[in-house]
Amino acid sequence: MLRNFKLAAKLNLLLIAIFLTTIIAIGLLLSFLLERNAERIVTEKALLLIETMGSVRHYTSTQVNPELASRLETESQFLPQTVPGYSAREVFEELRKRPEYSDFFYKEATLNPTNLRDKADTFETDVVTTFQQESSLKEKIGFRSLPSGDIFYIARPLAVTKESCLRCHSTPSAAPKSQLATYGDQYGFGWKLNEIVGAQMISVPASKVFEDARSLQWTAIGIVTFFLVVALVVLNLFLKWTVTNPLQAMAQLARQISMGDMSGEFPQASHDEIGILAASLNRMKVSLQMAMEMLNPDASQDTTS
Repeated sequence: MLRNFKLAAKLNLLLIAIFLTTIIAIGLLLSFLLERNAERIVTEKALLLIETMGSVRHYTSTQVNPELASRLETESQFLPQTVPGYSAREVFEELRKRPEYSDFFYKEATLNPTNLRDKADTFETDVVTTFQQESSLKEKIGFRSLPSGDIFYIARPLAVTKESCLRCHSTPSAAPKSQLATYGDQYGFGWKLNEIVGAQMISVPASKVFEDARSLQWTAIGIVTFFLVVALVVLNLFLKWTVTNPLQAMAQLARQISMGDMSGEFPQASHDEIGILAASLNRMKVSLQMAMEMLNPDASQDTTS
């Protein structure tokens, strides 16, 4: 089938095939690179935030709690500011009041919390259970689908590492009176030393980042497509002016010569391969004309006379 096509059509088919292959290859490569970059962006954001919350927890544990711990027995209501997890959550909630962070979430998801706002949901329970079953696992990352869109999360295990933590979480009888007055004696007890009781979780919205990456991908593909189309048109015109048009003219002259019309001349406008071909055809025409004169001298004499 291709043998019946003209040279210009064959060249165009080849160029279109190269064009489409290039676009597909660039699209796949861009998709891979931009997705990796989007993952890196959300991971960096999540890591920065979870490290910051870890610093808040450490500050509360070492600076705030020692100053307020003695008041837990005398106050009528529990002082949640002494709890590292509470401080981290409150700091993060202040951050979320800024529009650009409104879809970010921080939670110290706990299986048996004192404050029920820290109660782990089904997904978070699975994460905590994984940490309990794999004690060597120090971090878990991944994506989670929510009605609002996909989010990227980082989770780290929360374990009871200090005896002082058991003051509020071992048995109700050992707990401060203010804690029992505020939260009751039903939740947050029975913890054991070195037991993993929850997971520190930070969630970063990923949908917007990936949407931006896809938008950038299509923009880049559009720009590349535009320049490839321009290159295709320019190359087509170049081939038409330098190859196909001269070949068509030579074919027409060759047809005339084959019918006995020797008046034409193959134009040699360049010294490239097409020019060399034109010169060769001119020499062939002269040789053919001489051969015909030798075969028919009478006709040659009549022409001279």
